This record gives sequence, C-alpha cells and structure tokens, in this order.
Amino acid sequence: MADLTLHETLADIPAAEWDAVAAPEQADGRPLDPFTTHRFLRALDASGSTGTGSGWQARPLALRDEGRLVAATPLYVKTHSQGEYIFDHGWADALERAGGRYYPKLQIAVPFTPATGRRFLGPPEHRETLLRATIGVAAQNRLSSVHATFCTEAEALALAGVEDTLHRVTQQFHWVNRGYATFDDFLADLSSRKRKMIRKERETAQGHGLTIRALTGDAIEPQHWDAFWQFYQDTGARKWGTPYLTRKAFTLFHDTMRNDMLLVLAFDKDRPVAGALNFIGRDTLYGRYWGCVEDHPCLHFELCYYQAIDWAIANGLDRVEAGAQGEHKLARGYLPVETHSLHWIADPAFRKAVARYLEAERKAVGQEIEVLTAYGPFRRSEGRE
Repeated sequence: MADLTLHETLADIPAAEWDAVAAPEQADGRPLDPFTTHRFLRALDASGSTGTGSGWQARPLALRDEGRLVAATPLYVKTHSQGEYIFDHGWADALERAGGRYYPKLQIAVPFTPATGRRFLGPPEHRETLLRATIGVAAQNRLSSVHATFCTEAEALALAGVEDTLHRVTQQFHWVNRGYATFDDFLADLSSRKRKMIRKERETAQGHGLTIRALTGDAIEPQHWDAFWQFYQDTGARKWGTPYLTRKAFTLFHDTMRNDMLLVLAFDKDRPVAGALNFIGRDTLYGRYWGCVEDHPCLHFELCYYQAIDWAIANGLDRVEAGAQGEHKLARGYLPVETHSLHWIADPAFRKAVARYLEAERKAVGQEIEVLTAYGPFRRSEGRE
C-alpha cells in the first residue's frame, strides 16, 4: 500500500534510496544532471544555504510502496521569491495589494539553480500523485500557491490542468553541439562577422598574460575554493545583495561532488584572479557562477562561454546551459530555447488573472524566440534550433 510522507529534512531519507528515484541512470555513469541528487540538495541544507533563516525550508515529499521509496519531489516552503529565476514578484505584489497573502508558498525546485531537470522524481505514473499531494498540503495550510520551476517539458505537458495547474513558458540561451570535433568546427558554422568577433574576444582574453586552467575532480584543491569564494561573494553581493551559498557549501561540494564540477580559473602567475564554476551532467555542462577580483576585457566571455564550449566538445557533451537570462549570449552561439514551469494558485479569481497573463506571455516568448533565432550568429539554417 502506497503512502506519502512530508519529511522535515532530506537527511531523513538515505542517499541511496533518494538517488534511486532521483537519478537511477547514475548506476552506470553520471546522472542526467547532479542537481536533484541527494549529495547536492543535502549540501545546500547542511551548509546553511537553505534552512532556517534562508527563506528555503526543505520539506521533501516521499511516496513509498510497502516501505520502499518509489517517487519523491524536492519541496520547499518559501517566504520570498529569491533564488528561483522564474520570476513571480509581480504576482506577489498584485495579490498583496488586493488584500491577499502570497507568502509562504510551496516550491518544487532546486534552490538557486535555473537548470531544467526532473522535479517529479521516479516513474512518470507517480507524477500526478506527487503534484496532487503537494497541492493538498498547500490547501490544507491555506498557502497561496505551488510552483514547480524548471521542470521538464514532458512534466509540464503531462501535469498542466491537474487541479487547474497553469503551465508557464519562459526562455534561456543554450549552446548545442552539432557534432563538432573542435572549436574551429563550431566557428565554421557562424557568419564571418560573428566568427571574427569571437576570435577577437578570445585573443583579447588570452592576451592578458594570464594562465587559464580547467579543473575537475582531485585537480580542484582547497585553495582554489578559497579564491572562488572571493569571486562568488563579489558577484553575489552585486547581483542579489547577499550571496545565496555559504562558504561551507563549497567545502561540501568539494567533499561529495568534485567529480561533478568543472572549475575554470584564470591565474596571474600562481594567484587566481577570476573563475567560472560549472556542473557536469551526463550530456550537458551547466554554467553556474562567475566572479573576479580583477577586470580584464573579454575574460568573462572566455571563462564562462568559450571555455565551456571547448570542454563540452572535448568531452563529447551535447549542450552547454549557461544559466538564466543574457541576450548577449546569442552572438556567442547560445540560442534561445523554451523553459517550463507549473503553477497552482489557490484563489480562483487570482488564478484566472495569472492564466491570462501566462497566455499573453507564452505568445510573446514564442515570438521572441523566433526573432532571436533568425538573428542568431549561424550562417546556415541547419545551424539554428
């Protein structure tokens, strides 16, 4: 007999049980993405990046059949909308101006991670059970809403309409490997003007007298994290006011996930001056964080975009996802693609208003993707998504 449990912490669930439903494919290699693995989510909680005072309180939902975990979802109680990248601040303002209360809400998500992946973990036949249970928790506690962000398109299409759940479409910029053997093969697909621009940017970035190293696994050493923590603090302070991750998070990532990470550092002699952190999936490289203590023209493009493409080609990966936003990525070979989320709104009148907004937004996103793709850097139609 199946039963559902809302846990107080992911630590209540053994890592092997969680990973068996979150990333069963890693039994014979890498997971599709590392972000729903027990080691990643647990590092966030154990480091204090999520939990008390963070606005992200973990409440993982587990479905068991005769005591065996068969499905789960990474569920959080949210008291703000920071660190989500599917923006609903306007919805919160509108509901509260109308006399409602938007927070707390429930979020099915990977904190601070705008990367598409499975959110309803386990066989597809359990997706609806998990969603209905989450909505039931929200309704029972009189919460405003449930949001499943950066879910897969298959999850969004399967679950839209369940309990009047709404489907939202947004966009990101991704690079796609079309069988390139070298970076020059990729450049050959571009228009002459864009090809020259990228070569010039790489020459500029590599002409500062810095040494660029791409590190993963045991090649990443503790002092590299000390340097990257400085970079991350600077970027986090400028972007979000307060960095989302604690210093301890990077220590735990190193302890449990260093083979899942690619750290690209620029050194002035032996001193790191800039860096970009990526996570490695089975087919995709996920760009996550960048920072520096010195400004060098074009170094950001080199470390975040071109080094990522180089590494993906060399290691046979299909894609590079460079994170949220950024139309400047288009000229560098990263094309617009749809991203998906699901939203359940408790108040019927407010739900209708949000549904109208999402319908208009979906049309606008589709038109923007079409226009941006047409203005992309590729010289042949087959180089476009």
